[in-house]
Amino acid sequence: MPEQSSMHSYLSWTKERIDEMDATLASLEAMAGQVKADSKAKAEQLAADLRKRRDEFQTKVEAQAQAGEDAMQASAAQLESQWHSFEAQLKAYFETVGKQVAQQQATFQQVAAAQAKAWGESADKLHAEAGKVATAKRADIDAALEQMRTEAAEAEARLQKLRQAGSDSWVALSAGLAEARKAFDRANQEAWEAFKRAAPRKS
Repeated sequence: MPEQSSMHSYLSWTKERIDEMDATLASLEAMAGQVKADSKAKAEQLAADLRKRRDEFQTKVEAQAQAGEDAMQASAAQLESQWHSFEAQLKAYFETVGKQVAQQQATFQQVAAAQAKAWGESADKLHAEAGKVATAKRADIDAALEQMRTEAAEAEARLQKLRQAGSDSWVALSAGLAEARKAFDRANQEAWEAFKRAAPRKS
């Protein structure tokens, strides 16, 4: 069971990153037709480069998930590095070519929605797994799940404030997304650790 909970936490982390990458790509592709002609080629090239990065990330995740926990642990740092490269390339684009506030806001909205969806899916999955644990051992899991939902609501409220403020700085918007992502990762890890403690050990 400990291996299973580590794998669940890892898979939640990777799924959230892939969902964010997909939301970013969808936003960029939707906006490509609305940018000026001189920027359109750069926007299309960015989308192609980011799609390649996303595909490489997803292929590595799938291979490591099939290989088991040891392979997963070994690849975690590399996947984190790939994720940061994806973010850095997007940031560089928004700081140079893609300075249109509407494009930044649209991308932020889609990525924030992907984050919120990931929180909900992760909480639902943990809730389903918790149903398999004896009632006497559920208190820790229920508390961790409630904490996860509370942090999700707080993160969503912070992102909503950024949306309403209409910030025109990708730095501010991406900092809000990173803060929410960090809270999600911490809450998700804590919830799966509570599950691991409460779950019966295999003999």
